[in-house]
Amino acid sequence: MIIDIDDKLLSSDLFTEYFCCNYEHCGGICCVHGDSGAPLEEKEKEILNENIDKILPYMKRAGREIVEKEGVATIDREGDLVTPLINGEECVFSFYDENANCFCSIESAYMDKKIDFKKPVSCHLYPIRVKKTGETTMLNYDKWSICQCARDKGKNENVFVYEFLKGAIVRCFGNEFYTKLENVNKLIKTTKNI
Repeated sequence: MIIDIDDKLLSSDLFTEYFCCNYEHCGGICCVHGDSGAPLEEKEKEILNENIDKILPYMKRAGREIVEKEGVATIDREGDLVTPLINGEECVFSFYDENANCFCSIESAYMDKKIDFKKPVSCHLYPIRVKKTGETTMLNYDKWSICQCARDKGKNENVFVYEFLKGAIVRCFGNEFYTKLENVNKLIKTTKNI
């Protein structure tokens, strides 16, 4: 089912699927596995270029070398602007701690107050994927097999996709939009009980 809110079309999965990142279990694997980098907006590419000198110290050598040679963004096979990958799989901005947990160098620079950009919207909103077609913006739930532990945790804690991503949704679309999502969720629950 598709839900129309303002100028956005939302998959009903955002209100019916459970999700809550279980970093202790997965170790940030979503930054390591994939066949394309994190989608970027043009303005995010500019922000990364402006701040790259403050992000580079957090990056591992392989990522730094790729960024220094190719830049902070590339075009993937679908023609989308994305972060480059190491060996065609791992985001160049990923790095590991001594326990082999994966972290984001952009977010780490932000947490240390070196930059005021948290991370790309596509990363912050994940597992919601935003697709723009003309004047229409679509928000879909990307159900990836490596996130099964997040679905299990979400179910155990009774957290739906849109609830888990409240901060990211407010960042991208505002408080009023999130309030509308809460109202849709109430309506869905009411309808189920009829």
